[in-house]
Amino acid sequence: MMATEAELRRDLAASYRLAAMLGWEDTIYTHFSVRLPGEGEPRFLINPFGYMFDEIRASDLIVVDVNGKVVDGDAKYNPAGFTIHSAVHMAREDAHCVIHTHTLPGMAVAACDKGLLTLNQISAEFHNRVGYHPYEGVAFNLEERERIQRSLGDNIALILQSHGLLSVGETIADAFQVMYYLNKACEIQLAAAQMAALTPVSEIPESLAQYVCGQFKATESERQMVWQAWLRKLDRLDPSYKD
Repeated sequence: MMATEAELRRDLAASYRLAAMLGWEDTIYTHFSVRLPGEGEPRFLINPFGYMFDEIRASDLIVVDVNGKVVDGDAKYNPAGFTIHSAVHMAREDAHCVIHTHTLPGMAVAACDKGLLTLNQISAEFHNRVGYHPYEGVAFNLEERERIQRSLGDNIALILQSHGLLSVGETIADAFQVMYYLNKACEIQLAAAQMAALTPVSEIPESLAQYVCGQFKATESERQMVWQAWLRKLDRLDPSYKD
């Protein structure tokens, strides 16, 4: 059953609040979006520019089309955020939700020539499922959208080199779960890099990483259950995101 706009607003606002709780925010920068149901060119909900993640409510989110027009709301959006999110929504019918972050571990891995390494069970989930996009500067140029689309391909995540992380999913629950574990994989890699001065660090062999990735794919139906657990946690702490 397709989610209503009200439900999408609530869940997207919740994702911002949870991201703030997890330390993913970068003051008023970075952005999460979700595509709205309907025919024609994609329209999506995104955060109004100038808001901290921990203050966003469902009613604050604005609706933008892929041409950059705000069709519902009176606030502005981050132009770089629009470039990145509209690129995905224009190209991927299955990627209803897009999450982009500038976390320390994510940016550290985005600075590594070899990108994300398969060092742990968690990083094995992303084996051959992550794209890489070369850095072109702050994403103000709409012509970059086509190149972002090519870099993402049909992957569940994108590492924006010298920039940050991006995850996609059919639902907000999917994209949030992907980002949660992608960021954790980056945290593990950053910790392992510090340990490497004391002891050798090993990657999981290719064939085993592929096998483990398949195991994770078989559990993806659990993402909605995890998301409901996140919502219950948030409701206990501060349910004002629903306003």
